[in-house]
Amino acid sequence: MDSAFEAEILADFLVEAGELVAGLGDQLLALEDAPDSPELLNAVFRAFHTVKGGAGFLAIDPMVKLCHRGEDLLNEARSGRVRLHADYIDALLNTLDCLQQMMASLRAGAVITPAPSALLDRLLVPAARAKTSAATATEPVAVSSNQVHSATPEKVCTSDAVEGEFEALLAMVGVDMKPVAQANGDPIDDSEFEALLDELYGPGKVPGQVEQSPGADAATNAAPMTDDEFEALLDSFEGNHAHTDNAQPAVAKTPAGGAVKLPDEWLTSAGNPLAEGAATTRNAAPLPADTTIRVDTGRLDALVNLIGELVLVRNRLAVLSADSSDERTERAVAELHRVADDLQLAVMRTRMLPIGKLFGRFPRIVRDISRQLGKRIDLVLEGEDTDLDRNLVDALADPMVHLVRNALDHGIETPEDRLRVGKNETGTLRLIAAQEGERIVIRVRDDGRGMDPDVLRNKALEKGLLNTDQAERLSEAECFDLIFLAGFSTRQEVSDISGRGVGMDVVKTRVAELGGTLAIASELGRGSEIQVSLPLTLATLRALMVRINGRVYAIPMINVLEVFELDPRTVSRVDDRDVIAHRNRALPLRHLGAWLDPSRSTSEARGHVVVVHVGHRQLGCVVDQVIGRDEMVVKPLGRLLHGVQGVSGATITGDGRVALVLNVAQLPDAVVASDLVAGVR
Repeated sequence: MDSAFEAEILADFLVEAGELVAGLGDQLLALEDAPDSPELLNAVFRAFHTVKGGAGFLAIDPMVKLCHRGEDLLNEARSGRVRLHADYIDALLNTLDCLQQMMASLRAGAVITPAPSALLDRLLVPAARAKTSAATATEPVAVSSNQVHSATPEKVCTSDAVEGEFEALLAMVGVDMKPVAQANGDPIDDSEFEALLDELYGPGKVPGQVEQSPGADAATNAAPMTDDEFEALLDSFEGNHAHTDNAQPAVAKTPAGGAVKLPDEWLTSAGNPLAEGAATTRNAAPLPADTTIRVDTGRLDALVNLIGELVLVRNRLAVLSADSSDERTERAVAELHRVADDLQLAVMRTRMLPIGKLFGRFPRIVRDISRQLGKRIDLVLEGEDTDLDRNLVDALADPMVHLVRNALDHGIETPEDRLRVGKNETGTLRLIAAQEGERIVIRVRDDGRGMDPDVLRNKALEKGLLNTDQAERLSEAECFDLIFLAGFSTRQEVSDISGRGVGMDVVKTRVAELGGTLAIASELGRGSEIQVSLPLTLATLRALMVRINGRVYAIPMINVLEVFELDPRTVSRVDDRDVIAHRNRALPLRHLGAWLDPSRSTSEARGHVVVVHVGHRQLGCVVDQVIGRDEMVVKPLGRLLHGVQGVSGATITGDGRVALVLNVAQLPDAVVASDLVAGVR
């Protein structure tokens, strides 16, 4: 087979199998709450079976073996012989982790590591585990109920399916096992099984034997069914039941290339579920055609970049047309502006994903951590259908994991502590997403113990992050922001979950890189909420264009609240920084001209104040001139300028000049805990 074709098949398999495995996580967690649900059991079994089938076609033996072991356990549960308790669910979830590691190795072209034998053993029920241990010591001398052989070589029916599979198959075709089984419940013997085969296929006929055509060789027409052929036969039943309008419903193709003739009564009997399903399908309305296609994300990114370049050209034409008196040119530019906006919106929607893709990983995380900590926690997801740029969904994965782990470990109490203070022993963690204007706001809210500002202040003093004078001047909101400092942790001992003081610092850094902000609200004894605010997309940016020291800069509109003219006479000096009375509150000022050019004096500052918000705090940025709003494409800075505090990127203005994009969350007076903490960073 051509190597390129094989690579294409493998890529398709990894995409489809990855989607199935990703969905299995939620299904297994639901199955833990409802272990007797036949719908969930069948859905999980089908997913394992589908992944195993694709892996078998590609000869990925470690994946086949692992999926097959999972199938066996699920079959035992479907037949009612095993109930899936928490340990079995843990083993199945670990199986998903192992499958994902195998798929990651396949994507990287690396050698697949087989599943650990300990995991394979955990997927065995006790009886099967004992049978497996005995089989390793001696050769089997009798066939199991999974592989039933008749007395004569011509009548062979061999299957990897477990007993429950075979019984389900017999029930599907309308055969009752009770008259054939012995009264005391013992397994049927060979003669009884042959009688059963005669009832199913007629005297002298066996499954896998096709009608012998005149003059044909008997050996050709009556070959025994292999294991793969029997599995294909099982698959054909499921397929015919779901798609009975397809051609050749009475013949099942086998991997060996032959055809198994199915009895006509299987499809025409009034009491046969297959026949009933066929009638229902024929009478139902035709299914709609598939309207989706898979597109490589690289192509989408390239398309988005081209749209960004189109926006820059449009802005350039708008500036040039302003100097023209030709009415036709103005109309053409206006039409281009409208079409470019519509095209940009359409392209951006193709790269949007529901934030449920991000939230989907947390039920498993909450389950595992709560079990590890001995806590009872309910997870509530809200706003899962809120759309977000795919790049943001990927970039938020690690910060959100840190926020959730922090809430589970530090926020929500143990059942004993909750009962002691009059709370329900089960805590609640909520992940809430919503679009607010041009921002996406994600809230991580718990009903735990809340944050004590005094404890945070004392811990910062203990770790040497603040001196006594600085600590006393911190407001309650600034005390909450201390948790984002590197090395800060209230945990006395380091554990696998927390205690190192690095998680929340990573969150702050990553969110700032994405042009977002963080805010904390907490009430002692009632719980806490951490709010993450982000732009809708990273591809384009609506910004307020300002002039500072003769150069043009851009301030993202996502941070801008209002603009007003500065009167130097209203500026006061408090705690060695400038503030101004605005809307009945003291607004701290940051002179951007002096920040960009330290030689510039702030005593005679004039111009405008751009009020920006960073979380729950507000800051007044003093600029020389406000030019207006514009839409732009942000380009990353080069290696030499990467990491410059207060600057997140650059763009090209309508007149062809380069303008730096300011990151207000990184301005010296806007960092965590104001400039008091900034002085010791």
